[in-house]
Amino acid sequence: MRSLHIDTARSWRGGQNQVLLTVNGLAEAGHDAMLLAHADGQLKRRAGEGMRFLAFSPRSEFDVRAAWQLAGVLRDRRPDVVHAHDPMAVSLVAMALQMRGDAPRPLVVAARRVDFHLKRHAFSRWKYGHVDVFIAASRGIARILEQDGVDASRIEVVHDGVDVDRIDRHPPVDAHAAFWLPHGAPLIGNAAALAAHKGQRYLIDAMARVVRRVPDARLLIVGDGELREALQDQVHALGLERHVTLAGFRDDVPGLMRSFDLFVMSSVTEGLGSAILEAMACGLAVVATRAGGIPEVVEHEVTGLLVPTRDPDALADAIVTLLEDSERRAAMAAAGRRRVVAEFSVDALVRRTLDVYERRLAARRR
Repeated sequence: MRSLHIDTARSWRGGQNQVLLTVNGLAEAGHDAMLLAHADGQLKRRAGEGMRFLAFSPRSEFDVRAAWQLAGVLRDRRPDVVHAHDPMAVSLVAMALQMRGDAPRPLVVAARRVDFHLKRHAFSRWKYGHVDVFIAASRGIARILEQDGVDASRIEVVHDGVDVDRIDRHPPVDAHAAFWLPHGAPLIGNAAALAAHKGQRYLIDAMARVVRRVPDARLLIVGDGELREALQDQVHALGLERHVTLAGFRDDVPGLMRSFDLFVMSSVTEGLGSAILEAMACGLAVVATRAGGIPEVVEHEVTGLLVPTRDPDALADAIVTLLEDSERRAAMAAAGRRRVVAEFSVDALVRRTLDVYERRLAARRR
């Protein structure tokens, strides 16, 4: 199986981690998988020496030069599958297909890891018209694709995966010492881009309520983004400087998670929540919203507690409930770890992705 994987992002978020896990997993299973990613991006920096990697620098989804470069790769490599992992990649694939000459048309797969609706303008309809199959990271995303007019026969659900062995090997980080937090203070963690759909504003509002009931509680928000200044202003306005720390982007998130007492995901929309998978792999109970595909990961009252979106009171109540009940928290943490190992492993991600490729290629040959 020859597959070409395309990701245009420069940043490192959950989606890029899934790309790396998929490409590495396919290669380890003996398949010819190549990654085409941004020359200045985090994927290039993190790609191992053994990975088959090509770099390009697309400027936009209308970049004809980048599409021509991609068309050359299609002519040279003649992949069975082209897997576009973000919307810009889909655009470039659609254009490259028109430029590929006599190279055979590959199976075109589009990853969908966000629960945003597809844009409705003509270019969006044109580019997604070239996609043979969408791989949705959750059933919630699949439902949104259907609402946007994508036929159910063109949609497959493959949940994101987590590399439990890598997380287990990651050295622990003493977050209390690293951020000058009081020794023994209950530590709540959140790891996500600082973007509106991740809902940290509601988590900070909830924290103002939490500290009234658990005065020594601390919140560590790991990640960066366009809302950093606004969130810092909110922390100041609520007088939470001693209780809330914006840690910025970190490479050692799994190590930091080992210091958390509880993981919280406050998203307003969420495709699945790969950070939740990492937290569960680290043995943490989870408080999360019912956004998108999160309920497919967090089993309410078993591996954590689920609350409505945009509801600081409900978030605060769930956080305090688990902070004050260490036995219940530990039982949920253990159940979450078992669930991740059984259902969300890298092996499952790669096996299910490969199954989609093989079934769809066989159907097309028939």
